[in-house]
Amino acid sequence: MNNPTPTLGPGDLQPGHSPDAPRGFVARLRNYFLTGLIVAGPIAITFYLTWWFVTWVDGIVRPFVPVAYRPETYLPFGLPGSGLVVAVFALTFLGFLTANLIGRSLVELGEAILGRMPVVRAIYRGLKQVFETLFSSTGSSFRRVGLVEFPSPGMWSIVLISQPPNLEVATRLPGKEEFISVFLPCAPNPTTGFFFYVPKSKIIEVEMNAEEAATLIMSAGVVQPNGDAQKKVNALAEMANAARVATASQIPPTPAKVD
Repeated sequence: MNNPTPTLGPGDLQPGHSPDAPRGFVARLRNYFLTGLIVAGPIAITFYLTWWFVTWVDGIVRPFVPVAYRPETYLPFGLPGSGLVVAVFALTFLGFLTANLIGRSLVELGEAILGRMPVVRAIYRGLKQVFETLFSSTGSSFRRVGLVEFPSPGMWSIVLISQPPNLEVATRLPGKEEFISVFLPCAPNPTTGFFFYVPKSKIIEVEMNAEEAATLIMSAGVVQPNGDAQKKVNALAEMANAARVATASQIPPTPAKVD
């Protein structure tokens, strides 16, 4: 007896139909979207932050620029960045004036006036020291990166190494070991964190600059320093291994010696 040919139901596979076709098409669309997001996301955020900074500086500087010297007075549209240009020239000119005797005298006079204000004095001196430390061409603060065992034994955190403590603090720290101040940035916002003194022997310095450390912290470890170089090294190692395997496969086997 001949077996009857089975009939295909609506949910069964039809000839020439692949169950992975719709899933593969959707997966490709998703990959294309994620690829576009990876490419456009950093560019869009960078342009947004740049635009925010430029407009913020324009909003501060523009009220001090006379109307006759504003670009929008002569143009039918506003010119973003004009305030930033004025600010750069003004700061450069201020630095030029400060470099001579008259400028230094005016700065000393202003500092003397601020030094007589109880609350403003502390704020000004602290901010001045921070700016002198960060923007000094010879300073070493926050230019070295290290590892500190924090928050518990066996867990290591990235820190920016700063300066040794002053005499008052150093004499009150326990032990005779030399201490140094460090700043531990928090992820993903490295502008906040913890400041503390740690023994110098407890810090492991790493070959990494402050910019690479900030990138590592902001990305929560996703973007590793020298990632491209590591990828190239791995690729070269794989190529060498593949060439070694190919060479070994082309060598004919040595015939066994018969006595």
